[in-house]
Amino acid sequence: MLLSMRTTLTIDDDLAAAIERFQASKGLKLREAVDVLLRSGLELVERSPTSKPYEGPVFESKLVPGVDPNRMNQLADELEVEEHLS
Repeated sequence: MLLSMRTTLTIDDDLAAAIERFQASKGLKLREAVDVLLRSGLELVERSPTSKPYEGPVFESKLVPGVDPNRMNQLADELEVEEHLS
């Protein structure tokens, strides 16, 4: 079991400033502030449901392979003629 770990992190300036503001507002040492923030973030991530890819309804289409979608008016005209003839 790992009791404690020392490491060096490179933190973006805006994030470092936010950590310092949090630290000052709570009266914590830097290590304590980072621990609190990491625990809070990890807890939030672990509680969040995993997102699944969106699955929407499937519709049938009268479009067929090889039909140019830029010529939809022509297709609509052809379908209208076919319907009128039948």
